[in-house]
Amino acid sequence: MKKAGRRAGWLFLWMCMVFLAAGCKEAGKDEKKSVRIGVSLYRGDDTFINNIRGELETCAKEYEQKHGVKVTLDIQDAKGSQNTQNNQVERFISLGCDVMCINPVDRTAASALIDKAMTAGIPVVFFNRQPVEEDMDRWDQLYYVGAVAKESAVLQGSIVVDQYRKDPESLDINGDGVVSYVLLEGESSHQDSLIRTEWSIQTLKDGGVPIEKITGGIANWERSQASALMEQWLEQYPDTIELVVCNNDDMALGAIDALERAGTGKINLVGIDATTPGLEAVRSGKLMGTVSSDKEQYAGAIFSIAAAKALGQAVPRELSLEDGKYYWSPQEIVTGP
Repeated sequence: MKKAGRRAGWLFLWMCMVFLAAGCKEAGKDEKKSVRIGVSLYRGDDTFINNIRGELETCAKEYEQKHGVKVTLDIQDAKGSQNTQNNQVERFISLGCDVMCINPVDRTAASALIDKAMTAGIPVVFFNRQPVEEDMDRWDQLYYVGAVAKESAVLQGSIVVDQYRKDPESLDINGDGVVSYVLLEGESSHQDSLIRTEWSIQTLKDGGVPIEKITGGIANWERSQASALMEQWLEQYPDTIELVVCNNDDMALGAIDALERAGTGKINLVGIDATTPGLEAVRSGKLMGTVSSDKEQYAGAIFSIAAAKALGQAVPRELSLEDGKYYWSPQEIVTGP
């Protein structure tokens, strides 16, 4: 579906919500003409999160133009600090936000945020970093929007499997019958990092790719950390690495930076997220492939849930929430021409 078509779909959902609100408002009570949404990002310099932020801002503008309801998006960057994020949530509450959208710094620390939200009676839409199930079950006004990590990993592994079946020599560069790989992982405590690592490699094994791990390391989703690790590995294992499996595009780009500095020949890389620079790397042939979580639908789901809750309405049935609280964004493989 084209971008304009996807956005039209979300606008249709929002229109339905507004009509429902108009039809069900209490006698003598004016229809709400403005909503305030507090958004806290775990790290604003994360490329994928920054892409989602941009889409949320677009959703808010289009919603205002379509329905005449003023949307105030108060977007804050926690810069990787849970204490900072806790303070941001308190500020959102003091400002009278109708709903909060939170990208948690520490998914295991969501309980404290939920305590504050429940006391204030403000619904929360968590996204990208999933709170533990016990926390999500504490209140019926908690929601989560994300992508299924196992699906991301299986799709990533499939990129390599498909390429190996099509042209084994393109991956087994030295012709020794084994594809030697290194692994760049996200945060050690992040559920997506753990699952992506496990299932991307398992998919390679299940797909019959003869692989051998050289080494791996934690780069915390960051381009600079991945670049430093890759530079170190190139020195330690010269002419050995044939494949770099990365938990996200930013780390893949960091590895590419190191390869370019070293003037190293062809090494295959795969990422996840389909960020704007990640897609540019795919188009230029620097990145073999990535996995796209439709950012328009991802952000559209966050905004649709938030808008419904801000207006005091039920979440549109069209979103088909799992267990009434989870929305899983569709994903697809993106490879070069």
